[in-house]
Amino acid sequence: MKLLIVNGPNLNMLGMREPAIYGHATYEDLKNLVKTTCKTHQIEYHIFQSNHEGALVDVIQAAYDVYDGIIINPAAYTHTSIAILDALKAVGLPAVEVHLSNIHERETFRQRSYAGMACQHTIMGKGIEGYQEAILYLKDELAMMID
Repeated sequence: MKLLIVNGPNLNMLGMREPAIYGHATYEDLKNLVKTTCKTHQIEYHIFQSNHEGALVDVIQAAYDVYDGIIINPAAYTHTSIAILDALKAVGLPAVEVHLSNIHERETFRQRSYAGMACQHTIMGKGIEGYQEAILYLKDELAMMID
């Protein structure tokens, strides 16, 4: 099983960016959690972060026929990017959306998720641990598809 984990703008600033909202864990902590979880469950993965919408679209498109599923935190592009929505729909891979905070408890403009419209599941408000939950969710979902 191979997963692509995509992170959008400003996630590279975790730990220093609004810790009251996003927590004190750093992006390195997030990468280590993903690495440990995937290693424990024998899952291959690639983690990618960019502050640029086109780069996120490119990596999603390149996932076609390479990865079994996608975990995506589009960050601010959650609320604006039809291009990311379209890329997720185009590749047709099972996808899980992750948000560190609960977007439904945030400002009104943050409560709509375009990317989420192409995802089969959303995890929010659990900090970086939401990534672990997303990995395990996709592992179980993909195992059921194989059986």
